[in-house]
Amino acid sequence: MKADTNFSEGCGIPAEARKTLTQIETDRAAYKRKLIISFIILAIAMIMVLIALKLDFKFMKNQLPFIFAGIGYTLLVSFMAISLACFLAIVGALGRLSKNPVFNSIASSYVSLIRGTPLLVQVYMWYLALPQIGKALEGYGFTGIQAFFTLPALTAGILALGVCYGAYMTETVRAGIQSIDPGQTEAANALGMTRSQTMKRIIFPQALRVIIPPVSNEFIAMVKDSSLVSLMGVWELSYRAIKMGRRHFQSLEMLITVALIYWMMCIMLQYFQEKLETHMARGDRSIR
Repeated sequence: MKADTNFSEGCGIPAEARKTLTQIETDRAAYKRKLIISFIILAIAMIMVLIALKLDFKFMKNQLPFIFAGIGYTLLVSFMAISLACFLAIVGALGRLSKNPVFNSIASSYVSLIRGTPLLVQVYMWYLALPQIGKALEGYGFTGIQAFFTLPALTAGILALGVCYGAYMTETVRAGIQSIDPGQTEAANALGMTRSQTMKRIIFPQALRVIIPPVSNEFIAMVKDSSLVSLMGVWELSYRAIKMGRRHFQSLEMLITVALIYWMMCIMLQYFQEKLETHMARGDRSIR
């Protein structure tokens, strides 16, 4: 009878446990309130700093339509480049894991070379140096090949970002594949599956849960790095902001404006990333 008095009617939770749970919920609610208040204070502080800089807010507002028109180019470059990077990452990871010395050496050299050189240099290589390579090849009898090697700025930017991020993501995909228990491969072999069938049906679907979160981070980083294509004259966000800032001698206003736009875009992408990670982890929750 004494033990029964320590339990809540109908719920079977001890009184001490109920107090602990209540205290946890109270502390959690208090933390959320303090967190919101902290964010509000930080936002007010940022606004006060902007006001103290005596920025021309009317000018910033008037230029917003022109700046926003560059979002399309920014997203186009980012989506096309991440698609190319994903393809190269899969091919590169399979090459890195291959027992064929030729494929392995090519994939390893690709990763080492790209990761060992600055992205800015790679952008200029695709846009400025590639036509010179075409000109040199024409000297060996390949007539008209220089025109093929002379790329539009948008194409050069997509290729530069895609190839660069593909090298970094190669290691992510390789690590994701290697994280799968080798017993899965042994079981597939016991069932008579080929290596390609095992990779396609068993290993890669499981590795996606490990690969997708860091790939999402790479995409967010690529959205910001897409500003490098402004150096080639692509009319994306950064190029438009810099152009208008120089024209009206108000670079600070334009740079702050475009920085806030990038920030808002990244916040939205981080939100979708968290939703995607929660969706991918639903299996772990169901097991628990």
